[in-house]
Amino acid sequence: MFPFLAFGHISPFVQLSNKLFSHGVAITFLSAASNVPKIRSTLNLNPEINVIPLKFPNGISSTAELPPHLAGNLIHALDQTQPQVKSLLLELKPHYVFFDFAQNWLPKIASEVGIKSVHFSVYSAISDAYITVPSRLVEGRDITFEDLKTPPPGFPQNSNISLKAFEALDFMFLFRRFGENLTGYERVLQSLGECSFIVFKTCKEIEGPYLDYIETQFAKPVLLSGPLVPEPSRDVLEERWSKWLDTFPAKSVILCSFGSETFLSDDQIKELATGLELTGLPFILVLNFPSDLSAQDELERALPKGFLERVKNRGVVHTGWFQQQLILKHSSVGCYVCHAGFSSVIEAMVNECQLVLLPFKGDQFFNSKLVAKDLNVGIEVNRRDEDGYFHKEDILNALKTIMVEDHKEPGKHIRENHMKWSKFLLNKEIQDKFITDLVAQLKSMA
Repeated sequence: MFPFLAFGHISPFVQLSNKLFSHGVAITFLSAASNVPKIRSTLNLNPEINVIPLKFPNGISSTAELPPHLAGNLIHALDQTQPQVKSLLLELKPHYVFFDFAQNWLPKIASEVGIKSVHFSVYSAISDAYITVPSRLVEGRDITFEDLKTPPPGFPQNSNISLKAFEALDFMFLFRRFGENLTGYERVLQSLGECSFIVFKTCKEIEGPYLDYIETQFAKPVLLSGPLVPEPSRDVLEERWSKWLDTFPAKSVILCSFGSETFLSDDQIKELATGLELTGLPFILVLNFPSDLSAQDELERALPKGFLERVKNRGVVHTGWFQQQLILKHSSVGCYVCHAGFSSVIEAMVNECQLVLLPFKGDQFFNSKLVAKDLNVGIEVNRRDEDGYFHKEDILNALKTIMVEDHKEPGKHIRENHMKWSKFLLNKEIQDKFITDLVAQLKSMA
């Protein structure tokens, strides 16, 4: 297993490793030395799985240490590990090496030493199908953000997915050249085109048409791990949280959190906080900040004047690490406002939390459309087309639909669909079968 160095990528590789290991597959995990303690402790990699720390020449080891505009340095750092990775493959002689989008050079190295390479996509199939397929290429010119507003030729007909201007602009970073003069798009295309086959962290039930489209685009097998529903956490919810949550009725509390690497502008924090306040419902708002200032100073500057005083009996604002999985599981929590990361969406669905989606980058835009449009199990916050700006009313309207007017359409229909998908994800037999089928396919193809 050789994921990209962002924890949002490492985590699905850890989940898949645990599941395959429990089905008798021997696993070796590769990452930067400084990531290993976190992989072991907070990501719960099975302690019997072998982890080999890689040496990075420039000392870079994860996206948590870099501002977004320097993420290209991580890809360059990965490129420098080629000799190490090759000698490890020669020494370990695995049947397969599972790798991530950035290591486009890996299929060639693997085939030189007689090992099959598997591109494990941590993104939803809909996002790869829309952006990183050969049919997206335009002959004789560079791809523009106008091109990205509409799907590529041959994209599933019954899908009504397109991108707003601000979403299309966000994807333009994939078409910039850096590290070996390749664009991110070219790297992904090469890695999908040259690997032995592709594995997606999804299933036909959720993303059938997009998976079929990818299979025809790359003319190679597309295998599935299923959505990798997380195992229930063995930890216990901290007393300060359980005590506070216990004071509210079932399914009445809103949790609003966007992960550790998404930062909102002060202006948008004010709109979000006011939108939550206007619902009149209890809430937990988790905010993180990129700077070195103390989080408390940041909060005081960003929140609306007098906000904490006005909501003190029903609202909590938190910053830093957070027991998200356990809080979503608490009976009082009934709604999750999130950035539509695939793992977050699955976590909310298995805990029967209604979804309000506010995506900020990359595949989150597609996950949000998949959940709100195709599956109809959540609601996306309305935003301004050109820059993605949202107002307090947009937050309030989305929350009202799903939390207050849940007996009317469209809230009622969304809740019914949510219940259906929740049952599917919680069906242990179905979820186990995805892994047993994948192991059987891996064995037969080895």
